Amino acid sequence: MLLAGAVLGLVTLQRLGELVLSRRNTERLLAQGAREVAPGHYPLIVALHAAWLAGLWYLAVWRADVGVSWSWLALFVILQGLRVWVIATLGRRWTTRILVLPGAPLVREGPYRFVSHPNYLIVAAEILVLPLCFGLVWYGIVFSGLNALVLWIRIRAEAAALRQ
Repeated sequence: MLLAGAVLGLVTLQRLGELVLSRRNTERLLAQGAREVAPGHYPLIVALHAAWLAGLWYLAVWRADVGVSWSWLALFVILQGLRVWVIATLGRRWTTRILVLPGAPLVREGPYRFVSHPNYLIVAAEILVLPLCFGLVWYGIVFSGLNALVLWIRIRAEAAALRQ
């Protein structure tokens, strides 16, 4: 329980820090003339991620004394390194929203050399892997399915915006 709480505490702090960074970058980009695309789905993404994390706290820390799988945790740590790589590559352009800055070229370095949506792949993996760290296979599968639905909406909106 103590290790599960420490892991979830670190993930929670990370996510809150990312929201602060995202807000700062969003404000900066909007001031530079960026426009937000398809903001209607954003509350759904926030709700999904908040429910995922809150449920993990409940199931892995408050409700049960679960063990932690070191191999799944190692994979999750690797995913965090990839997440940092994505954020560092995008720099001031990284946000949790879909923002289009007119005239700005697409980023084609870092992980974007290999795949067009690396952040979405990493998040999808995290949503499955973190519950697996606590033996919550069913939880990871359910939230992976929900995340796939949200990403289907988001990626279509982002692709349409980038084509314009």
